[in-house]
Amino acid sequence: MSALLQRNGAKMALTANHETTMLYQLYETQRALMAPFSEFASASAKLYSHPLSPFAHSPMAQRVSAGLDLMHRLAKEYEKPQFGITAATVGGVEVAVQEQVAVTKPFCRLLRFKRFSDDQKALATMKTQPTVLVVAPLSGHHSTLLRDTVKCLLHDHKVFVTDWTDARMVPLDAGPFHLDDYVAYIQEFIRYVGPDVHVISVCQPTVPVLAAVSLLASSGEFTPRSMTMMGGPIDARKSPTSVNNLAVNKSHGWFEGNVIYRVPPNYPGAGRRVYPGFMQHTGFVAMNPDRHITSHYDYFLDLIRGDEDSAETHRQFYDEYNAVLDMPAEYYLDTIKTVFQDFALVNGTWHVNGRLVEPSAIRTSALLTVEGELDDISGSGQTRAAHGLCTGIPKSRQFHYDVAGAGHYGIFSGRRWREMVYPRVTEFIANHDAAQPKARTARRRS
Repeated sequence: MSALLQRNGAKMALTANHETTMLYQLYETQRALMAPFSEFASASAKLYSHPLSPFAHSPMAQRVSAGLDLMHRLAKEYEKPQFGITAATVGGVEVAVQEQVAVTKPFCRLLRFKRFSDDQKALATMKTQPTVLVVAPLSGHHSTLLRDTVKCLLHDHKVFVTDWTDARMVPLDAGPFHLDDYVAYIQEFIRYVGPDVHVISVCQPTVPVLAAVSLLASSGEFTPRSMTMMGGPIDARKSPTSVNNLAVNKSHGWFEGNVIYRVPPNYPGAGRRVYPGFMQHTGFVAMNPDRHITSHYDYFLDLIRGDEDSAETHRQFYDEYNAVLDMPAEYYLDTIKTVFQDFALVNGTWHVNGRLVEPSAIRTSALLTVEGELDDISGSGQTRAAHGLCTGIPKSRQFHYDVAGAGHYGIFSGRRWREMVYPRVTEFIANHDAAQPKARTARRRS
């Protein structure tokens, strides 16, 4: 009987492995079939728009070119964009910026944007500026989604950024990657940057960052001089969005059975269980389909009118928006359960590698939370809930900012980020750049 059960179990495992690979493989086949069509559409669009081409002077040439260009962008594969930051203005002087890899881990790289200058005034300014660790989301898009965030920060800060690796590119022998591992990565990066670090977490990482800092505080290690938490689900029960409702209305088993697939053989991570990027992208678009249809139609009209500036803005946005990565299945499922179903952080039941996460242990870090008025991903009050957990931080070092008229992306990218949010963030960091006296800290802990 046991031998029969083992054989049946093996058959079921093989069948499950085959099924969880098939959808991904079908997507890869479709992508391969669409690639030549996309390239043909791109070449044809140029044929109808280049001034030296005879086709450019035919009737309706602009409309044909615009239509083909749009087809190309709808069918093309979007690869991971580059940050492309080569310069920044420091103290009124433009200085060179070089992207460097500070730490390499299997599932993440810690990048440093090193600024260089021969100008003595700029050098003196850079030496006295605060150091910031920006923790980018591991939630579908690449860390380059925070390009605008980094560009602004480089004017007044030394900047490090987490650059999460596409899970399909991580070989199986690197092992799994759980939410606990994410927390451990953040702790390692904080230790690497040093005790003068200020941490900024955007969206999803607000929860593991708060856990990482809490555990550092509990073990008596230094904690960041400040924590800025922007648009994250600290308490996903407050003002639930469609994202929150989906997590609550579906069981943990449903997510594991319906959105987890194995990476096909044509990638280094072949066989790894992931939440595929193409499925995440479908979900992103499904949240606001009318907006995307209108945006693409406006792009078509901009091409016809010859409004290249507006067309280029569209391209830049969708080059970033359409570039997605696969998330490790373990990390994704852990996040669903811990953050969106069990609410373990706010309920005081979250253990990371056997240690209880206690935000009340944080005493010397200052705290700023930022929320967008129109955020449809992290609802009102979800990020602000961090203040109710960090009871060890004096009220004089706790701050909150509601960004009027800002959606989720507006709090870290675009005009509202540059004109409204960034001035608040940089002022907050500057005001809390001085280290807290150890004796004072000791008295608070007693």
